Amino acid sequence: MPQFQLDQGLANDCIRLGQFAGAELLLMNNALYPWLILVPHCAHTELYQLEAREQQILLSAINQLSAFIKQHFASEKLNIASIGNIVSQLHIHIVGRQQSDAAWPNTVWSSPQRELYAAAAVRNICAALAQYLGDSFISDHSKH
Repeated sequence: MPQFQLDQGLANDCIRLGQFAGAELLLMNNALYPWLILVPHCAHTELYQLEAREQQILLSAINQLSAFIKQHFASEKLNIASIGNIVSQLHIHIVGRQQSDAAWPNTVWSSPQRELYAAAAVRNICAALAQYLGDSFISDHSKH
């Protein structure tokens, strides 16, 4: 398999948090929403193209990240999607929502409002993920 390369659109819009479950774990650079994106290290563009074992690993990772967002951010609702109309690289959005958030009840990806993350907030999210996920999460933002 060729070396994994993150789609430039995702790289531009997100902060790379690290590696989890054979995938890149990204944070959408919009602090208005807890919004993680999981990008499996594969050449496929659709979920059904993954082998059954790969699908199980991905679903387990989605479940763990969903529980993290619900717990850590006290989200009322989760939005989980693999759309890929603009970025065809297989990626899964996991977004925590509140009735009081800037886009409610509409989708977050159609909202023009944006607030970039401060570096300290990204480090705090990474530390919380590391504590929640344990050694299965390899952070790109470890405190040195």
